[in-house]
Amino acid sequence: MPTTLRSAATADLPALSLRPWREDDVPALVEAYADPFLRRWAAEPLDDAAGGLRWVAEQRRGWEEGRRFAFAVLEDEPGRPVGKPGRPVGEEGRLVAGPGRLVGGAVLKRAVPDGPSAEVGYWTAARARGRGVAPRALEALTAWAFEASAGSGLERLELLHQEDNGASCRVAEKSGYPFRAVLPAAPPEFPLSGHLHVRPAGA
Repeated sequence: MPTTLRSAATADLPALSLRPWREDDVPALVEAYADPFLRRWAAEPLDDAAGGLRWVAEQRRGWEEGRRFAFAVLEDEPGRPVGKPGRPVGEEGRLVAGPGRLVGGAVLKRAVPDGPSAEVGYWTAARARGRGVAPRALEALTAWAFEASAGSGLERLELLHQEDNGASCRVAEKSGYPFRAVLPAAPPEFPLSGHLHVRPAGA
């Protein structure tokens, strides 16, 4: 299964690459998690390199178990080749060695591998906000999720966020995930009510 995804460049913004997390992402990951806004929504804090390494190892286990597919979102360096939007990189878009700048994360969570639904999530580093990172990464992840899961019974992707997270709500709507329902609070993990957005296959 190809695991490097692309979001095409625009006239004003470089392309994005999405790939599984690696140990050498940890310094940039810990730096990103120092942002108070990001920490407000994060499920768990990442305060140091040791915590970052444990987190990356957990993401790798998620891939191996087929239950959690987490991607680092990188902004391409000038001159890097561009593949097809939302599609794995192949012969049409070979990747140049050397990582771009870490600008966020995206994840597909599929608790039941053959179930009809899966959950998507994302975050953007403070220095990259306002550059369309989240919607572009989410679109690439969405295309990959439905393509990689073809024939496995996946019918819809769900996006959940806390009700007072207006930025995440705007990303969801912009990315073709219309609002479906208000979810009741479920402390301690979800201390406030939330929004459910759903994108069906083929939408």
